[in-house]
Amino acid sequence: MNTFWKTIAEYNSATWMYQIFIVLIGVFLTLMLLRNPQRWVKIGMKIYFIATYTWISVVYYHIYCSERSYNNVLSIFWAILAIAWLWDLLAGYTQLERNPKYNVLGYLLVLMPFIYPVFSMARGLSFPGITSPVMPCSVVTFTIGLLLLFSRKSNLFIILLLCHWSLIGLSKTYFFKIPEDFLLASASVPALYLFFKEYYLTDLHKDTKPKAKFINWLLIAVCVGIGIVLTTTLVIELYKDA
Repeated sequence: MNTFWKTIAEYNSATWMYQIFIVLIGVFLTLMLLRNPQRWVKIGMKIYFIATYTWISVVYYHIYCSERSYNNVLSIFWAILAIAWLWDLLAGYTQLERNPKYNVLGYLLVLMPFIYPVFSMARGLSFPGITSPVMPCSVVTFTIGLLLLFSRKSNLFIILLLCHWSLIGLSKTYFFKIPEDFLLASASVPALYLFFKEYYLTDLHKDTKPKAKFINWLLIAVCVGIGIVLTTTLVIELYKDA
């Protein structure tokens, strides 16, 4: 647990200026999507996701979380998500078309990166040892919220991987004493339901790329592999601490 919060503090201390820049770009693109969703804005948001997910993979996990024994598998997980967004950008699948049906939850999740540090400070933590806006769970909640607001046609593979990450976050609430992750896990359950509801109501399952059965098997393979590795490393950490 000490290593976990130590790496977070080191990351925030070294990158807080870059995080502010990343957040400002995200705010600008989100406002543009809501007010004037032109094609260049949609492309810009996908590029933003690619860059931010790559940042989490390389800077957060590979560099600043190198002391954690499980950092490599999580770095790979986020690299897979970055590649998935790159594929989506090239294929043009996620259309980012506005859907006002899920505004309440969508806006709440989009604002969650700002709620995370407030929650950390409310329970007695102080900078740099707090959850910040450009950390994995903050980025996941923002992405899920944005996709809910623009959910007319979304990449199901990305959505399911993000919700899988939310379930991974549940383990951290106990092992690393980070109750902030209850925010992510509790919000992802209704979000997942709404995505699938929208998916089947609009018959998107007839028009997925790749085909639904391949998405299903690919997701199962990725999730099982990541789940096994993560569980093994967490058990090893507990054994070391004991």
